[in-house]
Amino acid sequence: MSSNPLGGFEVGNVDITRLTKAIVDYLGWLNSTGNSIRLRERYDQILIEFLIFALRKEIVWENMFSLDTLRMFGKHSAGLTGAIDVLTGFSGYLYEEGTIPEPLEVPHNRVLLPDICEKYLLYLQQGKAVSKILVRSSRRVLAPLNEYLEQRNIGLTSLKIQHIDDFLSEFNKPFCNVTRGIYRSQIRSFLKYLRDEKVIKKDIAHLLVGPRMFSEPKPPRFLRPEEVKKLFGNITLDTPVKIRTYAMLLLSYSLGLRPIEVKQITLDDISFQRAELTISKRKANNPVVMPLPEKTLKAIALYVHKVRPESPYRELFLTFHKPYRPVCTTVVSHHISKTMKAVGLSASAYWLRHTYAQSLLRMGHSIYDIKEMMGHQSIRSTQRYLHVNIEHMRKVLFDETL
Repeated sequence: MSSNPLGGFEVGNVDITRLTKAIVDYLGWLNSTGNSIRLRERYDQILIEFLIFALRKEIVWENMFSLDTLRMFGKHSAGLTGAIDVLTGFSGYLYEEGTIPEPLEVPHNRVLLPDICEKYLLYLQQGKAVSKILVRSSRRVLAPLNEYLEQRNIGLTSLKIQHIDDFLSEFNKPFCNVTRGIYRSQIRSFLKYLRDEKVIKKDIAHLLVGPRMFSEPKPPRFLRPEEVKKLFGNITLDTPVKIRTYAMLLLSYSLGLRPIEVKQITLDDISFQRAELTISKRKANNPVVMPLPEKTLKAIALYVHKVRPESPYRELFLTFHKPYRPVCTTVVSHHISKTMKAVGLSASAYWLRHTYAQSLLRMGHSIYDIKEMMGHQSIRSTQRYLHVNIEHMRKVLFDETL
């Protein structure tokens, strides 16, 4: 499948040109997030059909993501399975990118769930800072779970792992393994929440497991020194988005930050005077103060003073479309991956974090130091990097000279 399925499409006006670019970017993002080829091909087909529909109907950009347009397209695409879901997902992506003011909401698809479920979804969005796209995905699995339990007169207080297994065995049938794993993970998170809220007495979340995998964990992928040089040697800073992405790139590469950690940085976390960055929200719940390399500090300063929009939000990275608001994790990952691919590197945002870990390993840091600097919860996560760098394994573990 080509990277640009719309490459030969003739566009007729500014709005259609804008839609074409948005579709290409969205399909590129789907490709970068590891979705199955079958799913991407279905999205290709439906979104190209929507582009043709918008062109024929001469729909302006402001009306493209309205309920009226959605209903018209639903009738137009009656033979395309999942067309409405694809379009709502597309609008959610554009909203997170700051391209449209509101995502497309389909009222009849929004099932009102029991209070505890609604509280959980609110907790995800506000307490865990999860994107609206992922919250909607959680709702999509909780709604049928709730229906399944109601049909069998099973209350949440008497929920057992057998009930969850039976539900997932039916619910997950149409999906690929990746999607099954996502829904399984979302229910596992919900079960943990129920236990924390004392709705259920036993912790059954850890009992919800997928098919046993016998292969070794895949070692992290990272950039070679020549690839790092190629990446930073070909970056241009001629647009606000590129200046923002450059700062994101350096934070990921020079400090090993996860995309969500980059997204969560606030202006208050940065000390320009001391050249330090405080990471207060880490996966392992261990806040850390990290020194900011000069180049990274200058990239942040360039972004803040030259292109960051005026906003009451304290988050460092904001969208460039009104109303200006904090970017989501997806935006961080997408623009970093897009920049790397623009210079010929088929890599994701996490490769920069893995590259940072490899640099620490080559510098002779112990595995325990690397664990703390990477913010790993378990030493086993850090040990994965040793599988990559066999040359340094004995030196790091046993302090032996090779």
